[in-house]
Amino acid sequence: MNQINEFKLALYKQIHQICFHGKGGYDWHTIYNMPINIRKFIFNEIKQFYEEENKANSNNKQTQSSNPNTKVIHPGSNPHSQPTKFNTPPKKGHSQKINIPIKVQYK
Repeated sequence: MNQINEFKLALYKQIHQICFHGKGGYDWHTIYNMPINIRKFIFNEIKQFYEEENKANSNNKQTQSSNPNTKVIHPGSNPHSQPTKFNTPPKKGHSQKINIPIKVQYK
């Protein structure tokens, strides 16, 4: 009885991993009813893909960390711009006049 439960658990985990890591390409019932050799093939292909992706990512991280001159640039930022200085708000009791140019267009 225990072997049957272990087999079912392994089967369900395999089906879950194919459905989850297949990114919506497979549904539970299709994988469950699929011939075992095809299901194992698909599972191994997905597993191999993610192992290669993880290996490439770890190699990329090692390359970046080994180069001290590497600078991270975030999207939307200009690496050559100077930091922006913001005016501090006026202290309590002091008023500050703000000139806002208004463009009026007549038809």
